[in-house]
Amino acid sequence: MEIWINPACSKCRSALTLLDAEGADYTVRRYLEDVPSPDEIRAVLGRLGLEPWDITRTQEAAAKELGLASWARDADSREQWVEALAAHPKLIQRPIITAEDGTAVVGRSEEAVRDALGRG
Repeated sequence: MEIWINPACSKCRSALTLLDAEGADYTVRRYLEDVPSPDEIRAVLGRLGLEPWDITRTQEAAAKELGLASWARDADSREQWVEALAAHPKLIQRPIITAEDGTAVVGRSEEAVRDALGRG
């Protein structure tokens, strides 16, 4: 299990606290320092079953600078979104937990973190 975190994020800290309390075996990835490649973002999206715009923090300053609100959310624009997430990792929703069963969750709630724990 791997968890992508921003240490400054309270949701990330809460997820780590819960993982520790449950004795989970996991690896921390500080994704702002160890920035995921476009291929890694595509892989996580596949595991999440989501599109890049589904995990984009659209209220971040970088999102506004890029004008993401006006970007199309369709198959033709998917790569543009992936590239934006790789170039501006602050835009990636957090925390993202990859489970051992090949799936992933956005762990913004206790329920989502517990869901990832239940997937092994």
